[in-house]
Amino acid sequence: MRKRSLLALAGTAAALALTAAGPASAAGGAVLTTGGTGGTAVAVGDTLTAPLASGSSATFYSSASGTSGVSCTSSQFTAAVTSNPASPGTAGESVTAHTFDSSSCSSNVFGVLGVNSITIDNLPYTATVSSAGTLSVQPPSGSAIQATVKLRTLLGSITCVYQASGMTGQADNADNSITFDAQHFAKSSGPSLCFGNGYFTAKYAQVTDGGSAVYVN
Repeated sequence: MRKRSLLALAGTAAALALTAAGPASAAGGAVLTTGGTGGTAVAVGDTLTAPLASGSSATFYSSASGTSGVSCTSSQFTAAVTSNPASPGTAGESVTAHTFDSSSCSSNVFGVLGVNSITIDNLPYTATVSSAGTLSVQPPSGSAIQATVKLRTLLGSITCVYQASGMTGQADNADNSITFDAQHFAKSSGPSLCFGNGYFTAKYAQVTDGGSAVYVN
């Protein structure tokens, strides 16, 4: 009866959601490039993808510094570039998918036997990434970034829904990554086995455009 680690969201951690890897000043070049900083501009309409960084997990814990909750070792986001102006500036993206492989997820919450699914709702999300590498993810107007987590428990299957008004991450050109650190979600619905607050942490790398690493300038 395993009950070690598992996650909930994004993108949005769902997240969740999101873009390249960050900051290096390249005045006159585009915010998002491939081939290195100051390289070839990423074209509007291109699709960016990123899995979890090798050997890492996406976690959704009940407190910002705790270790009780869920974690997954397989997750990916997909985003379409909607704008890519000259640097310094802010590029835009539309986060169209943020997935978690439930077979890679587990939970150490007492009474939880496993994870049936984690779904990021209300997509697409709007994302922006600045020349400083700051990533902001926002839901459509009037909605929320939402993660629906379905768990197997001693009492049967339960559904936990968590929401956030937005998420903030940081891009890093050193490994073409995006990191989310303890992004807060509040429980929207679910029984008492669903903890009241969730904190999403994950590192996605590499962010790529057609297989080429993406840099933030």
